[in-house]
Amino acid sequence: MTLSSAPSPRTIRIAAALLIGPDGRTLLVRKRGTEAFMQPGGKIEAHEQPVHALARELEEELGLVIDPAHATYLGPFSAPAANEPGFVVQAELFLLTIDSDVSPAAEIEEVRWIDPATDGDLSLAPLTRDVILPFYRASLTAIA
Repeated sequence: MTLSSAPSPRTIRIAAALLIGPDGRTLLVRKRGTEAFMQPGGKIEAHEQPVHALARELEEELGLVIDPAHATYLGPFSAPAANEPGFVVQAELFLLTIDSDVSPAAEIEEVRWIDPATDGDLSLAPLTRDVILPFYRASLTAIA
């Protein structure tokens, strides 16, 4: 038996939202004390279903109350964690179209609506920059 010398990445399980507004822009958030913008959402507690974790996090972080039945599951996505070196974030991603005002709360310092075809001239988390926005752009092209 051979042991690998490379450490295995540690995983952070989250539920995240691809929130789309009525004008087609998507909402990104930045946590206090960080630089990278990312999808809203957060860690899934041991007793939670991902969609319920998402609903809890959106209410805590943005004052946004959603009906979990209206969240469309897009699948699992992963990338290196933006704010925790050596970790990989494993996101259960949901699509939600909203027409509500949101306000940063809890650990969220800033929210920005961006055109998903661009990076909004923002520093983006790897999951957002390399995985979620390209996935969303490809889905828009596929249905156009």
